[in-house]
Amino acid sequence: MTDPSGHLPVLLDTVLDLLSPRPGETAVDLTAGRGGHAEALARRVAPGGRILLCDLDAGNLAFASERVRAVPGTELASMHGSFARADREATRLGWRADVVLADLGFASTQMDDPARGFSFQADGPLDMRLDPTRGESAADLLARIREPDLADAIFELGEDPFSRRIARTIVERRSRAPLRTTQELASAVVAAYGARARDSRMHPATRTFMALRILVNDELGALRTLLAALEQGGREAAAGSGWLRPGCRAGIISFHSLEDRLVKHAMADWERAGLGERVTRKPAEASDVELATNRRARSAKFRVFRFAPEMRADR
Repeated sequence: MTDPSGHLPVLLDTVLDLLSPRPGETAVDLTAGRGGHAEALARRVAPGGRILLCDLDAGNLAFASERVRAVPGTELASMHGSFARADREATRLGWRADVVLADLGFASTQMDDPARGFSFQADGPLDMRLDPTRGESAADLLARIREPDLADAIFELGEDPFSRRIARTIVERRSRAPLRTTQELASAVVAAYGARARDSRMHPATRTFMALRILVNDELGALRTLLAALEQGGREAAAGSGWLRPGCRAGIISFHSLEDRLVKHAMADWERAGLGERVTRKPAEASDVELATNRRARSAKFRVFRFAPEMRADR
């Protein structure tokens, strides 16, 4: 990793090309992370532009804000919290967005820090919260969740076919002692896989860790709220109000089939409702060149919607 931020933003050139930020516009980066996308957007909307940064991770938000603050000719505002509240924050500021970006992945610095509990590569506390200052950790969740609910979550969010066996093993182990570390959870999953663990093309715990992270942070719930806010913003923009400007370009980078399906269907619905048009009929993905330097871009899918200047007369 050569980037001083410790994280390489995915699809950066594609994001700038498809969202087309211009000088004087207002951009909203809903997932500021380490500021890679944010800094690039800020340089495009300068001079005279504005950018609102949002992130659940206060440390990353501060880091990204410093990067944007160093760009001359750009007004900066930041919000520590879920992007599900971004529409209210923009309204409070009196800003209307020309460009909206959400990168639904998480920063490499979060994944690589054992203290955050996102990965089983190194042992650490079983946390997994994107905002470690609030909410329920993965350890607390595993201590109280019912076995059928845990199995359903691992199957639906992690798409693991051995979800019921995994849930049974976790519940049996927690009856003897709480699961408090990433290695304790990973060990339980490997035990549930049994001999199949040797033949698995990925680490057996990969899907379980992903499912718990999504569940702990209510990632799909936040995405649904965001999509509803974008739809409402598109409808209000045609009337000259709301948090989006007419013609706003909204782009979402997803890394999971459940996320991408929600985004795909929402944008298709918006287009059928006459709110604008899909810029990407099929999602943009990383090139071989990018994948050679950033393996974490391999599952990224980027979809973009351009809201119309005005509603169709027949709607």
